[in-house]
Amino acid sequence: MDLSVLLFLLLATVATTINATDHIVGANKGWNPGINYTLWANNQTFYAGDYISFRYQKTQYNVFLVNRTGYDNCTIEGALGNWTSGKDFIMLNETQRYYFICGTGSCLNGMKVSVVVHPLPSPPMSAVAAEHSSKKSAAPVAARGFGSLLATSFAFLGLTLCSSVWI
Repeated sequence: MDLSVLLFLLLATVATTINATDHIVGANKGWNPGINYTLWANNQTFYAGDYISFRYQKTQYNVFLVNRTGYDNCTIEGALGNWTSGKDFIMLNETQRYYFICGTGSCLNGMKVSVVVHPLPSPPMSAVAAEHSSKKSAAPVAARGFGSLLATSFAFLGLTLCSSVWI
């Protein structure tokens, strides 16, 4: 694969995840028994592309993504995912309800959390109106914003890489 294509893909990935939020389950208390994770989840807003992360002692606990039945009954049968590192980052890429439980038996002691992931919000109307009105200004639209900065950086880097190959 060409180096410039690889670099473009890497930077595009970084650019798309720049606004993602990492929701640390239980905040400073982590993934442990005896914590009200329903209360924690109700104080969070999850959007598609965000991460949910679990911090725990990997010798004692784990994380399973299960369906509603597995969540309600604290069973891992038919689990959709399984994490055991003690510091797990899980991307919430679908707009749906996710169900996570601990599979070591601690689910029965409250180690389960359900979160609803919402679609990304549309930009505010004022931002859309500002973009439309800015098209009439003297400065070209392509010269504004993070996207153009990223594009300029790609162009400069691409020229630098290409010129170093020819020298």
